[in-house]
Amino acid sequence: MFPKPVAALTPNSYAYETTPLVKPTGFREYDARWLFEKELNLMGVQALGLGLGTLIREMGVKPEIVTGHDYRSYSASIKLALINGLLASGCIVHDIGLAMSPMAYFAQFELDVPCVAMVTASHNDNGWTGVKMGAQRPVTFGPDEMSRLKEIVLNGLGKAHAGGAYHFVDQFAERYIKDLTTRAPYKRKMKVIAACGNGTAGAFAPGILEKLGVDVIPLDATLDYNFPRYNPNPEDMEMLHAMAHAVTEHKADVALGFDGDGDRCGVVDNEGNEIFADKIGVMLARDLSSLHKNAQFVVDVKSTGLFMTDPVLQAQGAKTDYWKTGHSYIKRRVADLKALAGFEKSGHFFFNTPVGRGYDDGLVTAIAVLDMLDRNPDKSMADLYRALPKTWGTPTMSPHCADEVKYGVVERVTADIQALANSNASFADQKIRDVVTVNGVRVTCEDGTWGLVRASSNKPELVVVCESPVSEARMRTMFAAIDALIRKSPDVGAYNQTI
Repeated sequence: MFPKPVAALTPNSYAYETTPLVKPTGFREYDARWLFEKELNLMGVQALGLGLGTLIREMGVKPEIVTGHDYRSYSASIKLALINGLLASGCIVHDIGLAMSPMAYFAQFELDVPCVAMVTASHNDNGWTGVKMGAQRPVTFGPDEMSRLKEIVLNGLGKAHAGGAYHFVDQFAERYIKDLTTRAPYKRKMKVIAACGNGTAGAFAPGILEKLGVDVIPLDATLDYNFPRYNPNPEDMEMLHAMAHAVTEHKADVALGFDGDGDRCGVVDNEGNEIFADKIGVMLARDLSSLHKNAQFVVDVKSTGLFMTDPVLQAQGAKTDYWKTGHSYIKRRVADLKALAGFEKSGHFFFNTPVGRGYDDGLVTAIAVLDMLDRNPDKSMADLYRALPKTWGTPTMSPHCADEVKYGVVERVTADIQALANSNASFADQKIRDVVTVNGVRVTCEDGTWGLVRASSNKPELVVVCESPVSEARMRTMFAAIDALIRKSPDVGAYNQTI
């Protein structure tokens, strides 16, 4: 029997080498994230693999799984420990090696394997690790599966089973690349910045874009797990600023930026405008709904209100459903509604047939952006951006807040806002029009200015986003009002970025 995990251990000790360390807070709403060595050790990863294999059998799914790992100094070791646990549970493991997360999702279809476990810290800073998991392609685990996995792992309920086997899938990247690039070449000549932040996408994205016939200028595409320039996260302003500088310096048509595991894409236009991903979503929704009338879309609650108010989308019969933030939530909602696409403000985009297979892939998103440009040869990316109704929005801003208290803070802020709404009181200098609590709290004033507070699903942080269709001043007023409510809790720390 494998030892039962504990929540805390001292490194460089006998116990650390003989006991699984798994901090409970690492089990998030839809994936798992830990600070490696501080919150998780290799024996803890083995326990996770044994628990995952046990859950797969419990779900009645064939115990066969794809694994891969991102480019971090420790990811390969973590994946091998995970595989050991999976093998002990009796799983047949298909290891695709170094990969982006969407390559592992693609492998579920390409290899006809039902389950996936991708070792990645995604966009999190160095020191973090995690696993994105699923057993019902193309969707990944949600709260129910993660809660049960947590229960199995922490209580030592993982069961050994015979039948485990290991297969390394040699040169799998070529199959993924072929799938994306077997298509007609673009008619429009395009120069593209491919920004990778020295993350995993650097090994794949520039080459894929070149095979599509575009002129590619790589930016920070050399693999370097130290991330010497900035953390690969196209939602962070530092990366967007670097992309903006490169696109104007090289007079490129567009800059495309990928996160650490390549499942997200950020965009900067030819004039250096840093376009938040939700606005890119509106542009792509316009493009796709012109080809597919009455298209259904899904967007997260952090996203712009334009999905509901844009006159072009309304004229093309597009329908939009606002749903919970998180790649697993939106992915599942897209599948359930048979939506054409789903968009997250973070840059996770999910395209169903005929564009994609339902999972989030930064390269599929990049190709969709280039397709849009190719279908509009007389317009630049900046022209398409200017065609949107003007709004003023913040980036995603995340003040530090411990995992153990962040949900309580959001509950208190939600109660405060609901009390104001129920009493017909003003908020951010106006009456409240509506309050949405599907994921945290999103409060909208009479003039359409809105603010959102929610708990981050993958880090000890809150998430704050504000937008106004009226003015920058109204957006700032909303942010000040939201921040004042947050600051009533002394446990909330500094923002990672702000306006």
